[in-house]
Amino acid sequence: MKIHKEGHRILITLVLLLTSVNLLVHFFWPEYLLAASVSSLVLFLLILQFFRNPNREILIADDNLVYAPADGKVVVIEEAHEGEYFEEKRLQVSIFMSPTNVHVNRNPISGTINYFRHHPGKYLVAWHPKSSTENERTTLVIDNGKEEVLLRQIAGAVAKRIVNYISEGDNVEQGADFGFIKFGSRVDLFLPLDAKIEVEMGQKVKGNKTVIAKL
Repeated sequence: MKIHKEGHRILITLVLLLTSVNLLVHFFWPEYLLAASVSSLVLFLLILQFFRNPNREILIADDNLVYAPADGKVVVIEEAHEGEYFEEKRLQVSIFMSPTNVHVNRNPISGTINYFRHHPGKYLVAWHPKSSTENERTTLVIDNGKEEVLLRQIAGAVAKRIVNYISEGDNVEQGADFGFIKFGSRVDLFLPLDAKIEVEMGQKVKGNKTVIAKL
């Protein structure tokens, strides 16, 4: 299992902290050492699994297919007004990522980044109706030469940091990593109104494996 680069510093710091705690317990409260050791191991494994980065090769490279940009559960499928970039109605598909999901974000199509913005904001729970417009978030638009797809990374009540690896004007490849959200959140997709949605409400999806829509 690969560990995402965003987890390296956190995991090293956690190991040092837990080691220090267990040494203190060993010297001052030895009767609690077993409980402290087990608790430390469980905590480390929980954080470790959050930063896992499984190898996910897309099945078919095709920009008419919009792959899931994240692991999680589909919580929104609806027509919605997208007011930041398109300023018109689009098909919105939202994926909620719990802390147990893989949190790597991947490009759903190949193309050019026509737009990228980071917006500071609140940390409402990710399924809150206003989280798309009031929470900390980043918005990026990928143009495959025929259509534009907008993605919005949204921080939640637990997620306190959005990481992004792209800039406006970059050319990106379908399936490659474009970002990471630490400790649970949500990704919104805004698609053309004539896109054919291939998922259902409540469906669990996997990045680079589940086709969200056909353009």
